[in-house]
Amino acid sequence: MQLIVISSPEAVAHEAALMSEILAAGLPRLHLRKPAFSPPEMADLVAQIPARYHARLVLHGHPALVSDMKLGGLHLTTSARNALTSRPELAAGQKLSTSFHTLAEIRQHRRKYDYVFLSPVFDSLSKRDYASGFELSTVAEALQRLRQRAGHVPQVLALGGVEAHRLAAVRQAGFAGAAVLGAVWQSPDPVAAFRALQALSGQ
Repeated sequence: MQLIVISSPEAVAHEAALMSEILAAGLPRLHLRKPAFSPPEMADLVAQIPARYHARLVLHGHPALVSDMKLGGLHLTTSARNALTSRPELAAGQKLSTSFHTLAEIRQHRRKYDYVFLSPVFDSLSKRDYASGFELSTVAEALQRLRQRAGHVPQVLALGGVEAHRLAAVRQAGFAGAAVLGAVWQSPDPVAAFRALQALSGQ
């Protein structure tokens, strides 16, 4: 079961150092989502993370930086996705992802992405009044049908309200993994919180 960590959209004390520790602990993919960051600010944050981890970093936006800094991939926001007419050009090994909020969107766009987030699967920890609209049994049936289709099917990861005690339900629903934000960055010890999630995910 894959585990992805998404950065806090706001600044966190000693953030680059904490991210580096989490990557050193075995996190395979870290999404950097900083909506207010300019390209130079994002480049500076990436530069504070050891270069050996750069292939595991995915940026939300800033496609030029993904290319120039040889990062792990690009995550398209809804507005960026809607503005595109074709798939962005990425280097070999770089991944393209996005987030969807309905199962119908995943079915419609399933061939375009390497993996996608479905959210919010549970009530969000980081966004107030962002409640889940999904029944896990319905999601499980839909994911099973997607896996039975011929051709490329992107991996679907659960996002939104994912905490340690919910990882078993995420796995049982048929998700390829989970993306976490609040469960890590709202903890007084983000590294320890990640390690707890990692142990339960079997990653």
